[in-house]
Amino acid sequence: MPPQNSTNDIKPLVAGIDLGGTAVNVTLLDHTGEFLIHDLFEHPARSVEGPVICLQQIVDGLQNAVEKVGRSKDEISAIGLDTPGPATADGVLSKKGSTNFIHPDWANFDIRGGLQELLRIPVHYLNDGNAAAVWGHTTIFGNQPKKTSVSAIIGTGLGGGIVHQGCVVAGSRGFGGELGHVLIPTALLGEMIPELKSHKTLCNCGRIGCLESLCSLTAIRKNLLPYFLQKYRDHELASLEPAKAAIRVRGLAAEGDEMCQSIFRVQARALGLFFDQMINTFDPDALIIGGGAIETEQPFQQWFIAEVRKGMPTQREEQQDIVIEIMPNGDTAGARGAAIEAQRVLVSSR
Repeated sequence: MPPQNSTNDIKPLVAGIDLGGTAVNVTLLDHTGEFLIHDLFEHPARSVEGPVICLQQIVDGLQNAVEKVGRSKDEISAIGLDTPGPATADGVLSKKGSTNFIHPDWANFDIRGGLQELLRIPVHYLNDGNAAAVWGHTTIFGNQPKKTSVSAIIGTGLGGGIVHQGCVVAGSRGFGGELGHVLIPTALLGEMIPELKSHKTLCNCGRIGCLESLCSLTAIRKNLLPYFLQKYRDHELASLEPAKAAIRVRGLAAEGDEMCQSIFRVQARALGLFFDQMINTFDPDALIIGGGAIETEQPFQQWFIAEVRKGMPTQREEQQDIVIEIMPNGDTAGARGAAIEAQRVLVSSR
């Protein structure tokens, strides 16, 4: 059982911890809903060295965070923790381990319970996509209880989350919001972009046509860039190692490079087809796009949103005013969303 706080012993702070494959980001939320850390507060993650070292590193990072704002770890009532999945709703990583944590000891590891045991503070777990979705939803709608949003977070993979009428959809086993593995109608995508009609995009999960296989940094590296370089053989990226070339695609697309814009157009149209499915499933109030793919200047963001809309089949007249928003504070979204959700659980348990 987690350590319990009595209703008369609720302490003023909640921490949010976003553990990624390469970095740990920490934030602190006070009882009024104000974040005490306004910028990214992160340090490199040592997840490749296994759970024991990584958890101690999280504890040390949390201590640094409270010292940064002149507070004490004893003031923390609860912690929100998010990590890449797949993991159960209780924070037990898949038997194959997390997609971003390669050390074998992560397989079937109870990361929520392990951190809670070290800190003796209640820990609430979300996967990283759901945590970011909570932050995006909250910045747009605040505490309005009847609002629904769908978030797609485009990074190394494709994360995301659904907040339905104010509550994050984690699912019965914790795998809710695995939006990157929704299958895209690739035949329809091929009608929009004819050169893709015969191209099969393999996902890391082993299936063909997942959203992540079309809309992610991994998709650029493994599927899209090699395909388009067959047409643009003299392109400056053709001489680079694939991982380095993939990272440069976004910047070149923002500068107007024809091939790189074609790659991002594929991603946007695939995302539009995905959003169409979500509209017909949840009838949301907002669609939110986040992640490194769109952390760039506003003109490129608006171009990308326009391309997403071109990928969305015509909606019912009543649904055509559904907004598409860019995720604010993208680098801190996971930690902030995890903290908000942990505070919500804490308050509801009083």
